Amino acid sequence: METLTFEVVGFHGTYHTILGRPCYVKFMAVPNYTYLKLKMPSPHGVITVGTSFQRAYECEVKSYELTSATLTSEELVAIGKDNAEGVPDTKQVVGSFEPMENIKEVLIDPDNSTDKTVHISTALFPE
Repeated sequence: METLTFEVVGFHGTYHTILGRPCYVKFMAVPNYTYLKLKMPSPHGVITVGTSFQRAYECEVKSYELTSATLTSEELVAIGKDNAEGVPDTKQVVGSFEPMENIKEVLIDPDNSTDKTVHISTALFPE
């Protein structure tokens, strides 16, 4: 017998529990998301925990409805308006890729002068 400590989070979703990799390792459990099964060894054989595709579909539909209701809520629209002022313009060029001071231009291959260079700092630490 093993005692598990869970953190309970109050959100609606498809899953009743979300087990992380440390839990899978501890119990040598193998999740199969395609068949909605979780298998783990026990002293009396393999324990299989599963659900039906119908139940998974129903939970998914409920999650979709909850998400849709949240996205169209007045509170979310108000939050979006408040944050719209602070959103940066993605098309604005803020900086450039100009070399910094104390930069030396070095050929990548000195034997082959194909003008491929790299910029390195001349103010490097001696290490």
